[in-house]
Amino acid sequence: MGSPVRVAVIGSGPAGIYAAEALVKQTDGDVRVDVFDRLPTPYGLVRYGVAPDHKSIKSIARYLQKVLEDPAVRFFGCVELGRDISRDDLLECYDAVIYSTGAMVDRHMRVPGEDLPGSIAATDFVNWYCGHPDAADHVFDLAVEEVAVIGVGNVAVDVVRILAKTAEELRETDVPEQVIEALSQSRVKRVHMIGRRGPAQAKFTTKEARELGELPNASIHVSAEDMELDPASAELAEKDRKVGGNVKVLRSWTEDPGAARPRHIDVRFWRAPAEIIGTDRVEGLRLEKTRLDETGRVTGTGEFETLPVGMVLRSVGYQSVPLDGVPFDERSYTVPNEGGRVIGPDGSPVPREYVAGWIKRGPSGVVGTNKSDAAETVRNLLEDLGGAETGPKRNIEELLEARGLPVVTYDDWLKLDAAEVALAQSLDRGERVKLARWEAMTSACRGGD
Repeated sequence: MGSPVRVAVIGSGPAGIYAAEALVKQTDGDVRVDVFDRLPTPYGLVRYGVAPDHKSIKSIARYLQKVLEDPAVRFFGCVELGRDISRDDLLECYDAVIYSTGAMVDRHMRVPGEDLPGSIAATDFVNWYCGHPDAADHVFDLAVEEVAVIGVGNVAVDVVRILAKTAEELRETDVPEQVIEALSQSRVKRVHMIGRRGPAQAKFTTKEARELGELPNASIHVSAEDMELDPASAELAEKDRKVGGNVKVLRSWTEDPGAARPRHIDVRFWRAPAEIIGTDRVEGLRLEKTRLDETGRVTGTGEFETLPVGMVLRSVGYQSVPLDGVPFDERSYTVPNEGGRVIGPDGSPVPREYVAGWIKRGPSGVVGTNKSDAAETVRNLLEDLGGAETGPKRNIEELLEARGLPVVTYDDWLKLDAAEVALAQSLDRGERVKLARWEAMTSACRGGD
């Protein structure tokens, strides 16, 4: 190769930053990586998806920070693909492009009443309590006494836990101040967590489940009937350590929860949402009891029950959205690829375009899974460019300046970071308190002017 390889990474979540790290480590310094994000903040789901009371996981941001501080890496915040720059712009300015935009759109349940006010995507609620600027002004009716959370994955558990905790329990976290104020007014007394399948098929981790059962201000219960395992599930619980751990924790919740606490969590398996009931807003949730058929698929039994809930939060999976001009599979909601190489409609690799993270493989794995995923993509990218000529490209900074785009640099982000730390100190609240509104964030990036 001649000149340094120039690579654009779209998305500054773990997948994107791990890709930048892999590029720097695998090229002996002859690479320049520009990481773009539509937000003024890096770290993606580490900042906006990991529950605020999970500080150990959020510490991953300190690792990712070191990558962004590498001299070969630059951060361009408040630059959105499709709005501010195009795919053609990127290919004109860079030798290669890695798309790592994640999968943050909720799947729908496709049941009657799903569009009623009070029927909400779990990610909207997560974005709100995690301080995402798109959700800063969202309003959730926490005056209702009962809430249903549809799903039994880690995100569903996070949502249930936040609803079941008191505002005071969250004061030491980085939850925005307006969220703390709203949660302090919550009248929620009962939270139902609902799964279509049985306890052996629950997707949450045993650690997450155990935390849910240790909340000081919320009792938890699952019926013994729901914990009955069919032979296949019982065998799975014996062989799979994670499944066995989950079942053990869940069985401990069949006991009498004891003295009444301010809130109660009701875990229900073998229930499928059939209809969200209401006229002007959510007034109830109709559930159909389910079972596994002889092929292991979930099927309805024709038995129904109705929960008197005033809010329904769906957490039934996520999907990526298409990127302008980039091939997209509408069935898997991913960019077609082989080892991270984008595949075109003709089945051949698209030159110089790559993917990493959830838009590559779908919403699976944990944060660390993105590291090996990104490393695979980068190996193939460098292999493809190994014999290619690299040379002067159009200057991305000149392009952005010509369009009058107020780019947020890494140094600008550090000003926002410092402002959040200072806010926490002024409020006597933990290590940081997030600024969530666009205006406050961009003002902090300018040093508060």
